[in-house]
Amino acid sequence: MKKIHFVLVVLLYTFFSASSFAADLSEVRGKITDGSTQEPLVGATIYISDLKAVTTTNSKGEFTLKNIPSKGRFLMEVRFVGYKTHSQMVDLATINTLSIAMESSVIESAEVVITGSPFSSNNKTNSLSVVTVGKDKLAQAGGTNLVDAISRIPGVSQVSTGGAISKPTIRGLGYNRVLTMVDGAREEAQQWGDEHGIEVDQFSAARVEILKGPASLLYGSDALGGVINIIDDLVPPPGVFNGDFTTSYGTNNGLSASSLMLQGNDNGFVYRGRVSYKNAYGFAYKNTTVPNSGFNEFNLNGMVGLNKSWGYSHLTFSRFHTNIGLVEDGPNEEGNFVNEDGEVITKAEAQQRRLGLPFQNINHYRAALNSNFILGKGQLKTTFAFQRNMRKEFEESATEPGLNLNLNSYTYDVKYYFPNAGKWEPAIGVQGMYQKNVNKGDEFLIPDYNSNNIGAFVYLKRNFEKGALNIGARYDYKKVNGQDLSVDGEQVFNGFDNKFSNVSGSIGFAYEVAKNLVLKGNAGSGFRAPNIAELAANGRHEGTFRYEIGNNKLKQETSLQFDLGLEYTAKYVTFGLNAYANRIFNYIYPGNFNKETKELTNESGEIETLPVYRFVQTKADLIGGEASMDFHLVKSLHFENSFAYVRGINRADDSPLPFIPAASINNELRFEPSIKGLAGSYVKVGVSNVLKQARFDSFETQTDGYTLLDAGIGASINTKKGKLNLWVTGQNLLDKKYYNHLSRYKPAGIYNTGRNVTFGINVPFM
Repeated sequence: MKKIHFVLVVLLYTFFSASSFAADLSEVRGKITDGSTQEPLVGATIYISDLKAVTTTNSKGEFTLKNIPSKGRFLMEVRFVGYKTHSQMVDLATINTLSIAMESSVIESAEVVITGSPFSSNNKTNSLSVVTVGKDKLAQAGGTNLVDAISRIPGVSQVSTGGAISKPTIRGLGYNRVLTMVDGAREEAQQWGDEHGIEVDQFSAARVEILKGPASLLYGSDALGGVINIIDDLVPPPGVFNGDFTTSYGTNNGLSASSLMLQGNDNGFVYRGRVSYKNAYGFAYKNTTVPNSGFNEFNLNGMVGLNKSWGYSHLTFSRFHTNIGLVEDGPNEEGNFVNEDGEVITKAEAQQRRLGLPFQNINHYRAALNSNFILGKGQLKTTFAFQRNMRKEFEESATEPGLNLNLNSYTYDVKYYFPNAGKWEPAIGVQGMYQKNVNKGDEFLIPDYNSNNIGAFVYLKRNFEKGALNIGARYDYKKVNGQDLSVDGEQVFNGFDNKFSNVSGSIGFAYEVAKNLVLKGNAGSGFRAPNIAELAANGRHEGTFRYEIGNNKLKQETSLQFDLGLEYTAKYVTFGLNAYANRIFNYIYPGNFNKETKELTNESGEIETLPVYRFVQTKADLIGGEASMDFHLVKSLHFENSFAYVRGINRADDSPLPFIPAASINNELRFEPSIKGLAGSYVKVGVSNVLKQARFDSFETQTDGYTLLDAGIGASINTKKGKLNLWVTGQNLLDKKYYNHLSRYKPAGIYNTGRNVTFGINVPFM
């Protein structure tokens, strides 16, 4: 740890004195035109993501990228509404002036992805299945949180606890099998828990990139199922200071959400600040409001950094704070919620914004230093982060928490990208994490523990004229020490010292078999060490309906997945097809075997009987696929369709795996008329069909299928300060009563959220 602290101090010193070694500033000029008419495109946006550099074209279609290195190869992308996203590699040592002709298209596809490989690449050279969702689509989704906003992407689902908590699952895998990246660092927030959502400001996401499938090669343990990479905005061009204010209101649970952001670039000194607040009362379905299911959230985050000719260095920091009400009992036989005295809770009482018992209080602090140093023609990218997660659960008292977990996490990620001539792209990296957890409450679910893990990888990509081939290998080592604990002479936890190690690898290709038709394939192995709850839990899990018992004899999970995809992108139609087969060895899951129960006495002296869940292992298969097809036969009319299916099989007895989402079919008709004085106008109608989930584990129940109707309308108004965006999104407009198979409130007889209409506005200024 002392070495890590020393490195942090050195890098922080380098960060604040970096201007002392800055070389002469370089710049690239260019012009963006329409490929057919040769007319200049005004307001096109030019990015070099690896340098955090961005600018826009002026009235002549001309642009200048300033404060960039004088050498090195980088992927540059150009975006403009109504045109296909353009991307190309640029060698800054030889190119000073660019002329780019954009191809008109109603499909703004081929967005650059970063998550899929160490090198930024477009879809034609990336072998993995990666989906990107931009800021506008996130806002228009009307989600109550970030995971809710992306949950209808094919292959992505959510384990929900009302409107406040959503945990992502990718292709049937969730919890510690899906890694969330924030500010370039893996999030560590006790994510093993059912009611532990991601701790990030929804408004800070400029783009979310979702990698489907094992990503252990690049990210190590916990990326067995995939990665969700939450990316903040790029800073504005030099000399620009701006900001925006976003606010929205949802009718179902009275969710008011607002965020204010300011940012600037003073000749390469960049900065950003954001403050956000959300508040909601209990969510509702069919004239029933669920009491104590509301939440409030207050977030602060900021960034300061330098963008210079030697690269960039950005220090980000944030504080995420939320209070979340938890529901312990469902409605009675008449469908009413009652209080402790058996009295019916009225709608007015259920819509109170003041939370009652039980509830969570969570503070998550994060600081991350992200840098990219240009060393000759190579690059050294580093991320050093510290996180503190303080999770309190109040059950019997509003002032004294029962469960009080304090987790400190130190993570580091160092990658070196060797100089390349465009064909061979080699990279090496080392990553690690140290964690220490301390219980400060009088209830215990997991022990005090510390863990230390390190991993190293090598990666090689070979680019061809019509595609690319990539291959890589990785080694990981993790050590977990659990502390012994006795309370009043009763043994709660037995100490343990576990070690896990693994070698993983992947190989993949992407090849353009015909014009606009790309074939992709990937074979990769994954790795996940058991989390602390699986190893050592022994207690009632507050906010859930069970008593959990861990097993410190568990082995690590390993997987082998094969993925094959086909993508076609033309001017008026696109389609994508992915099929995968994932074999997981030593798959860990909880089960209520033999209907085991445990009786507990609460502080009121009442006896409570809970089902006992124990963690066991098996061999498992997950087989499935996703398909999407978008028609744009009329320029202003879009018809988008998608399908997703996954089948989970416990190979011990060929029974279903638990927590597998049902198959879904999503259709959306979107009309984008041209209206004078407005930009980006749209009207959309969507239908979501979720099929019956008749395959379920022994402690689950069948979930009937359902159909939901959604709609939305929105537009942008051009102002001198930028685009003012307005939108209205309606969800479950027919107020359908339904259960999602992954809803944690389903066992209590609580339906998912009913009709909800969200009104939103985003106002730019300065």
